Amino acid sequence: MVFDLDMIKKVYAQFPERIEAARKAVGRPLTLTEKILYGHLWDGNATQEFERGNAYVDFAPDRVAMQDATAQMALLQFMQAGRKQVAVPSTVHADHLIQAKIGASVDLQDSLNKNNEVFNFLSSISNKYGIGFWKPGAGIIHQVVLENYAFPGGMMIGTDSHTVNAGGLGMIAIGVGGADAVDVMAGMPWELKFPKLIGVKLTGKLNGWTSAKDVILKVADILTVKGGTGAVVEYFGEGAINMSCTGKGTICNMGAEIGATTSTFGYDDSMRRFLNATGRADVVAEADKIADHLTGDSEVYADPETYFDQLIEINLSELEPHVNGPFTPDRGTPISKLKAEAEANGWPMKIEWGLIGSCTNSSYEDISRAASIAEQAVNRGLTPKAEFGINPGSEQIRYTIARDGFIGTFEKLGTKIFTNACGPCIGQWDRAGAEKQEKNTIIHSFNRNFSKRADGNPNTHAFVTSPEMVAALAIAGDLGFNPLTDTLTNDKGEQIKLEAPTGWELPPKGFAVEDAGFQAPAADGSGIEITVAPDSSRLQLLEPFSAWDGKNLMGAKLLIKAEGKCTTDHISMAGPWLRYRGHLDNISNNMLIGAVNFYNKETNKVKNQLTNEYGEVPAVARAYKAAGVASVVIGDHNYGEGSSREHAAMEPRHLGVKAVIVKSFARIHETNLKKQGMLGLTFAIESDYDKIKEGDTLNFVDLADFAPNKQLTLELVHEDGVKENIMLNHTYNAQQIDWYKAGSALNLIKLENAK
Repeated sequence: MVFDLDMIKKVYAQFPERIEAARKAVGRPLTLTEKILYGHLWDGNATQEFERGNAYVDFAPDRVAMQDATAQMALLQFMQAGRKQVAVPSTVHADHLIQAKIGASVDLQDSLNKNNEVFNFLSSISNKYGIGFWKPGAGIIHQVVLENYAFPGGMMIGTDSHTVNAGGLGMIAIGVGGADAVDVMAGMPWELKFPKLIGVKLTGKLNGWTSAKDVILKVADILTVKGGTGAVVEYFGEGAINMSCTGKGTICNMGAEIGATTSTFGYDDSMRRFLNATGRADVVAEADKIADHLTGDSEVYADPETYFDQLIEINLSELEPHVNGPFTPDRGTPISKLKAEAEANGWPMKIEWGLIGSCTNSSYEDISRAASIAEQAVNRGLTPKAEFGINPGSEQIRYTIARDGFIGTFEKLGTKIFTNACGPCIGQWDRAGAEKQEKNTIIHSFNRNFSKRADGNPNTHAFVTSPEMVAALAIAGDLGFNPLTDTLTNDKGEQIKLEAPTGWELPPKGFAVEDAGFQAPAADGSGIEITVAPDSSRLQLLEPFSAWDGKNLMGAKLLIKAEGKCTTDHISMAGPWLRYRGHLDNISNNMLIGAVNFYNKETNKVKNQLTNEYGEVPAVARAYKAAGVASVVIGDHNYGEGSSREHAAMEPRHLGVKAVIVKSFARIHETNLKKQGMLGLTFAIESDYDKIKEGDTLNFVDLADFAPNKQLTLELVHEDGVKENIMLNHTYNAQQIDWYKAGSALNLIKLENAK
């Protein structure tokens, strides 16, 4: 089945003219990234070149994708936008609110019982506004998008940071907050700072134990978790062409872990094969008509240093399997050095769990390669020393791998087959014994491994690697095991050396599925009523945030000065808190409870300046708000790294936080703060972070003159009465300042649609 073919034809029909206009405007050959961006300008054909990393540009994305945890708040906001139907094709995917515990059938039913109110809300609101709804169990949003909606040269935004996965099919797909999605669904332009460009030239060919996952693990090690901020990563070269489409998706998926705006690959035969295999031959026929426009110009790839802001070269033939972690996805270790590194750092050597799946690595190819390792264990008398768990990426994947015997192979090793959902990857794992907080090691094929992320245990050392390496290391149960060189002892006392994994890029018998789990929206949803119970603990209709009064912000109190890594998991935890994603007041009770207080090195314990006592962060924020006192959050580098969840911006806004001041922001979080009418500011001199004291009062003495490219002055009033001024930078343009003045971007949309 081909979704939205007419839309795709329209995009392709205008591509040649738009590319030609862009070439004329910039006066040189174009990268693929530039072709797609210039091909989706809100104002049509390009008339000027946009400065990378500086110019704010309005775009017209082709579609929107939302997962259930973030869709709740996005659609609650969309309800206020005054539209009868979404302006672009949009989908909602129920994949986050399903816990992994016992196995697929039991866990899915348990989720339906617990989350029925939310699923019914998402189903009915999708039905009303013309949004496709993928039911619980249908699959993980990004795998479902890759199998059904992604198309070469398209532009998509999604309310999940791993929306970037669709770059594996040659898209520019960008993770955003719900307010950005509302812009596009409401028929408004979507604003993005024109990104810088990082080129990654891939030569050679993957072989043996090395997989596409190792490419991005290596890139993450090179660039770190913030090295891609403000940039699109474009992969090219013979190595890229030699790679499968789903392998490309894996690489693009984890581009979120380097802070990249997105990542992409040029259209090639691997994409043709994947589109054909997933029933989209019509898309191939259309894409082939403009194939030259769906990859970078040959001059660019012949002389990449001239066209990219940064260039990385990786020889796939020489690349070694990597294992990244613990606690951060950019700490890369080649498998040959892992044992020594683990021993030197005191990492637990015994592996307790091996987990395969997530949106990053749940394709047919991933499962088949991991299954080839599992099959060796079954046939050669090896008993796994660690427990196994698998989350298939979609019902289509699950049905096909079951038909082809892979699930049966894993089950012979005692593997738990969880629901086609995110599960442990986003903290939806009810892991037995996690509450004991024992020091332990797990290995998984997910994308993130922040502290507490998978099971809530801060002492779980989580390592990221490929599915086939997960299988091998879980069978060994030893973090120091190198399957390329080491042997294992089987039930007969024999030494067994695992052979390199084998697998299929695509199922030889084709994909199959009985019920993919899709619900098409009503042709006319005008008569559908959306009701939210006033006493619901799960859903809450939104009240507009108040507009700025135009005055300086005086007398604000420091809420918390966060030290070190402060991701969106620290600001608004997932796991059990996912149940409140549609209820702003209830979920605000998790605000910043994971952040480390600079002054006492504790979490969720900050000073209340009104009482001089210490309390939980949300409680202190509520006390300030009740007293009519504004509060301020101070943060470190790359503040807001991780998920796109806008709750990390909406919760502080709801609890009276007026400004977040940090050394640097992660891109999505900075935008989310702006959208919600918050001040997202950075220290002009980073060391001024050290000047903020626990009992400070903060005065924004020239906020009344808030303007683009103009610093703001912050007056610090210390407890002893001493005052000092520090300067703050911001990246607000005129439109974004209008958001701030109105109280939020959504408030402006409502005004526009009311005209």
